[in-house]
Amino acid sequence: MTFSSLVDSVNSRGPFQFLVALLLGLPILGMANHNLLQIFTAATPAHHCRPPPNASAGPWPLPLGPQGRPEPCLRFVHPPNASLPNGTQGATEPCRDGWAYNSSTGDSIVTEWDLVCDANKLKEMAQSVFMAGTLVGGIVLGGLSDRFGRKPILSGSYLLLAASGSGAAFSPSFAVYVVLRFLCGFSMAGVTLSTVILNVEWMSTRLRAVMTVGIGYFYTAGQFLLPGMAYAIPQWRWLQLAVSAPFFAFFLLSWWVPESIRWMVLSGKSLKALKVLQWVAAFNGRKEAGEKLSLEELKLDLQKEISLAKANYSVADLFRTPVLRRVTFCLSLAWFATGFAYYSLAMGVEDFGVNLYLLQVIFGGVDIPAKFITILSMSYLGRHTTEVITLLLAGASILALIFVPADLPALRTVLAVFGKGCLSSSFSCLFLYTSELYPTVIRPPTPALTSPRQTGMGMSNVLTRLGSMTAPLVRITGELHPFVPNLIFGATALLGGGASLFLPETLNQPLPETIEDVEAWSPPKKEPEPEPEAEKDSQRIPLQPCGPDLHPS
Repeated sequence: MTFSSLVDSVNSRGPFQFLVALLLGLPILGMANHNLLQIFTAATPAHHCRPPPNASAGPWPLPLGPQGRPEPCLRFVHPPNASLPNGTQGATEPCRDGWAYNSSTGDSIVTEWDLVCDANKLKEMAQSVFMAGTLVGGIVLGGLSDRFGRKPILSGSYLLLAASGSGAAFSPSFAVYVVLRFLCGFSMAGVTLSTVILNVEWMSTRLRAVMTVGIGYFYTAGQFLLPGMAYAIPQWRWLQLAVSAPFFAFFLLSWWVPESIRWMVLSGKSLKALKVLQWVAAFNGRKEAGEKLSLEELKLDLQKEISLAKANYSVADLFRTPVLRRVTFCLSLAWFATGFAYYSLAMGVEDFGVNLYLLQVIFGGVDIPAKFITILSMSYLGRHTTEVITLLLAGASILALIFVPADLPALRTVLAVFGKGCLSSSFSCLFLYTSELYPTVIRPPTPALTSPRQTGMGMSNVLTRLGSMTAPLVRITGELHPFVPNLIFGATALLGGGASLFLPETLNQPLPETIEDVEAWSPPKKEPEPEPEAEKDSQRIPLQPCGPDLHPS
């Protein structure tokens, strides 16, 4: 009996599974809010220099920029109509007395700490630091979850996210705000890690994909919820508090989520694992089936996974053989390109000249058809074709933005929404594709985003976090020329799509269990011949997507 069969014996489609999915899914609503929060809390309103303190009453004329618009970072030294010596008429200077902002749409960290003109880089840096927190948290909390369990990390991450997010609402300075946002990203990595593992583990093989996609839609729903909250709460401090405080409740509710059975058995807590399984069986109305389970049976069912856990594989094993080396390189580039380009569009909503709240709703809504089309494409066209097409189309749409002038906001919005939908599809495809390409000895039976042994799944997620962390910094290159960021983002997406061309197809193929299986992988045939050891293939359990689209996070 495999572990999936063991879970099925206590009814893997009972009310307990739906309760766990709900308890794990509700916090994902808030995850989307935190990931995209700076779209609203760091919005830059129209602004101009304040006049000098000794300025006479009445309007102070503003210098005009190259396109005839008021210059936001310069002011006249003297009023243009002042009687001055020749050569000093129309002289300008930087804003020395601060800025005046259009506060009709609320405030933000930009208006709070004057993150405009020369200081506008700090706004992008704050988002980059937040993403760096998710990277560091994934590495640190991945190891801690292997040592202390998934549930303590999940509960602790909820509490840390609630405390640091709420604390950011009371930040006395920009430096304190950035530190607390780093802790928010750090804790979100722990939430993502434990949610993925616990959701996959407690579901039957057939129900796993449906519930995984279902939890992914919680994230999509969060993207709809955020603009509504931002519209109703225009003050950034109150908005920050509103999206963070609910995690105190999620921290309390998390105690209803049981610990990972696999982790308990692998950690020598088999008796406790047996009691949890029997409790789940009773909760699902299968008390008699639960009482039939024995400690010896539990250890026997997980014997293979216990032996795999004792094997020590490092990141060097990902590059030890030719085929696995190619798979690792191409997947890493695809993951980096997807995270890099996704956040270039997701965090650049205010650059398209359309209502910020409406556009964010559209950006969230495009995920619904994107995920559905991805499921169909992966099932009929294959994972390889789906990944290549989505990244190439995303790169092309971003590059097309270079040639569309700013006075055509509708067309620019269509291209951005299409590109974002393609990148959402790429994320969904990569989660499944990566779990199928890596062998069991490197892709652990309980898929984790990161692990102390730097498994294939862990390395892939580190790369996408690096991409999401780098994207805000690349946006600063727009000061050189407006087209430079889109050129970099679009070219990287095309490069990721090109790298995906060299990956093998996994549709209807047996999953590799060892590194040798990967090396023996041949290109798929229209009618694949059965392998000699058919009974060996029948024992392989196909993995479903390792988690929802948390960007993620």
